[in-house]
Amino acid sequence: MDLTVPEYAYMFGFLQADGHLSKGTGQKGRLTVELSARDSDVLRAFQRLTPYNSSITERTRSTNFAETHTSAIWALCALEARTRISELGLPCGRKSHTIAPPGVEFSGTDYVRGLVDADGSVGFTGKGDLFVALASASTAITAYVCEYAAEVTGTERSVRRNARDGIYNVLYVKEPAQRLAARLYYPDCLALERKRVAADSLAAWVRPAGMRAASAPRRWSADEDRILLSLDSSKAAADALGRTAQSCHLRLWRLRTGQVPPPGAD
Repeated sequence: MDLTVPEYAYMFGFLQADGHLSKGTGQKGRLTVELSARDSDVLRAFQRLTPYNSSITERTRSTNFAETHTSAIWALCALEARTRISELGLPCGRKSHTIAPPGVEFSGTDYVRGLVDADGSVGFTGKGDLFVALASASTAITAYVCEYAAEVTGTERSVRRNARDGIYNVLYVKEPAQRLAARLYYPDCLALERKRVAADSLAAWVRPAGMRAASAPRRWSADEDRILLSLDSSKAAADALGRTAQSCHLRLWRLRTGQVPPPGAD
């Protein structure tokens, strides 16, 4: 599971958000993902990507939202596969607060798309505003997505857990949503088909005449990276560069871990 490969990066992001790794007695255990049957194509893609025996089954039951709901369940039991996935950052049991971006090199665009497909939304509000959103209980995941989206859209977000359920809700609308959706859902990428269709529909939106234009994207420059590395402090860099401390913290982390090349690198 090489996370520099787009399909595996997407798959891992999806598993972190919507997968469940359980541990049984001895070396027993399994990885499962349960989705609506309409989204079973992505589970079949995961099955094809995995060089171990696995199964996809369906079940129909009553839920809070429908009297009858049919879901598809992908189950993988191979110990070697579960060990690898655990090493990359998918813990056993409850995980929503503890998951974090992988500590190895990975394809950020595909990883974020996996998170959004599993725990996010893409489309239009009832008022016709386009949006891309993600809900997560993980501080590390939320911070990474905010930093990634800031580089793509030029829009920085500083979010807090909501009071009701302690979840972070990251939201991009209008042009930032349009730019983010276009980057995430590129042609022929692995994705949930219904969200790919929704992302494609955002491309046709045009800002109405008279509506104030969005600001241009602000990207990190090599000089800013040098200042950030020399100060070695998110707070000091935020004051010096006029950025948020969260943005500086994530950029510094990405520079240190090689997620982005150092200033001056080819």
